Parts: sequence; C-alpha cells; structure tokens
Amino acid sequence: MVLQLPLLLPAAGAAAWAVTRFHLKGENLSAYDANQPVTFETDPDSDGVKEVNAYLLENYVKPAKARKGSSTDQLKARRERMDNIGLSRKFPKDITFTPDALVSDCNKITGEWVRSKGSNPDRRLLYIHGGAGTVGSALSHRGITSNLATRTKASIFAVNYRLMPENPRIASIQDVRAAYRWIIDNGPDGSATTERLAVAGDSAGGNLTLSLINWVRDMGLWPADAVIAISPAVDSTFSSPSLRNNFKTDLMLQTLFERFHKVPRTVLLWAFWSLYRISPSEPDISPIFADLSDLPPTLVHVSSTEMLYDDARRYVAKATAQGSPAQLQSWSHLPHVWHTFDRMLPEAHDAFDEITKFLKANNFMRKA
Repeated sequence: MVLQLPLLLPAAGAAAWAVTRFHLKGENLSAYDANQPVTFETDPDSDGVKEVNAYLLENYVKPAKARKGSSTDQLKARRERMDNIGLSRKFPKDITFTPDALVSDCNKITGEWVRSKGSNPDRRLLYIHGGAGTVGSALSHRGITSNLATRTKASIFAVNYRLMPENPRIASIQDVRAAYRWIIDNGPDGSATTERLAVAGDSAGGNLTLSLINWVRDMGLWPADAVIAISPAVDSTFSSPSLRNNFKTDLMLQTLFERFHKVPRTVLLWAFWSLYRISPSEPDISPIFADLSDLPPTLVHVSSTEMLYDDARRYVAKATAQGSPAQLQSWSHLPHVWHTFDRMLPEAHDAFDEITKFLKANNFMRKA
C-alpha cells in the first residue's frame, strides 16, 4: 500500500480538480460581464449616505468585531436586533400587520399580511426577507413591506421561512415554495383565488425569489405577473469579482465575509459542499445556473458599491440573453438593500417609486 501511495495521489488530485471544475464551480459566468452603466448616480457625500454609513459602522461593523459571547448568543442577538427594527418603528395608522400561517408537510409556516387602507385582497405579493439565511423575519422587514403595501395597494404576505443553522438550507426553499402555492388560493380574508400575483425579496430572500420562479415555471404553476429582486445573491460559487472588489465599500456584508475574504475560492467551494452537502452550483441554491428562459418580467435592484453587484449584473445579462424580460437598475454609493433605510435615504423612496412603475407596467396593479 505504501508503494502505491505515490500513484494514488496524482489520481486523487485529478479527481478533486475534476469535481471542483465540473461540479462545484458550474459554468463560467464571465461571459455575462458586459459593461452596464449605473442607472442612478448618488452623491457619496450626501447627508443621507453619511448617516447610513455611520449607522452601519455602529450597528454592524462594531458588533461584528466585538463578537462577545458564544456563537449561539451572537446569533440570538443579531436576530433580536433585526426584529427590533420593525417592532420599534412607528407606522402610519392605515398600515395593518395581521399574523397568518399555513401548514406544509406537517410544518407550520408563519408570516403576516401587511395592508394599507384600500388594499385589494386579491392583488397579492409574496415577500421573502433577507438576512443571510440565518436572521430576519416579517418583523425586521416591515419597512419594506409597508412601503410596498402603501404604493401598490396590494396585500403583502411576508413569510417566515425556516432559518439556519437550526434547519438545513433546503428548508427555506421548501417553505417559500409552499407559501407560493398557498398564496395563489389564500388571501388576507381567507380562501380566495388571486387575481394578480407578484413575488419580491431582498438579499438571501432575493436568492429564494429567483430560485422560486424557476421552480414555478418548471412545475407549471400560476406564474407571477412580476418579480422584484433587491440586491439578490444568485451565485454561491463565489465567482463574482465584486465579492472582493467591493469588500471595503460594503459595510453591511463585509462583516459576514470578513473571515472568508482571503480564503482561496477552491477552499470555499469544498467548505460549502461539506457544510450543506449540496453543490454550490446547484440551481436551487444558485439560481443563475438554471435555465433562465420563459421567466416572468423581473426587476433587479443593486448598488454598484455592494459585494453582490456582479451577481445582479450577471443574472440580468444571462436572463435577457435567454429571452426573459429582465431589467437591471443600479444606484451608486449606496449600501446593500438600501431600501430598508427609507427614513435616512431619499434614494430608498426613489427605488420604491421605480418598483411601483415596474409593477404598473406589468399589469400587477390593474384590475383583472
């Protein structure tokens, strides 16, 4: 056996290379790197940008560097901090938040309906929150869902999918699929078939949104009239250049990637597979590796200075190349999912205005 070891090592190395190249990495996405100019320029020295950056330093960067307590305690603190964003916020009196739930495969999936005065119970939008798959909830994203409810007069269902690490990665995918099936035939007033349907999500929720619409198409289900993905993560193979190029300018995500920033990509790929037991190029996890033809009209928002910038650009480039009506709108010098900072940034309201225009253009706000 000792004599055979030198012969086995090259074979093992070749096998590992082949698995990495053809299974873990997936297709080469650099073909979708065509230059796309920023849609909306933002003044990096504006009062709003300065205020948000100061907030991120105080509430994201500093706590991440402190890392007090066990990893479990840190996760609990992050979840509480995010939920308190929604719980502590004052909303207009005509905005209501109503808990609801569905059951799928004996699993209870909770969420809440967000409505404004005059909302249409049959015009529904499924909202999928972000939070790296480990934090976030319907509570933490009330700022976004309330803005959408006010502008669209739709009934917004914000779903609380199962989070990691208590649950496997696939659990979140299963939950949003179940929520989509459910919202077709259930509204805020009970059982009723929808007239208009849209899906939206941010960050990890954007990932789930874009993965979901591939599945809906493949299953032949009622397609969404429109889809919105805000700063979505679409590529878990870590191939986007902006993951490294925009590390210093993305104060929110750099706290998550700080420990992995200088780790070789091959190591990250194998670590992902080891942790989740699924290839990082699997389309359910990385929707950009799916067939992106025959998808609903899709609007993607992203900041040119965030780490997921190239994820967004590449996704839209591939979707349009395969014939789907996808549109990219980008802003400069803004944080990841700046829509959550609507009390600080005028650009957040501009972004919601663009989303509203997109939904109107795709008949989501027209009566059936």
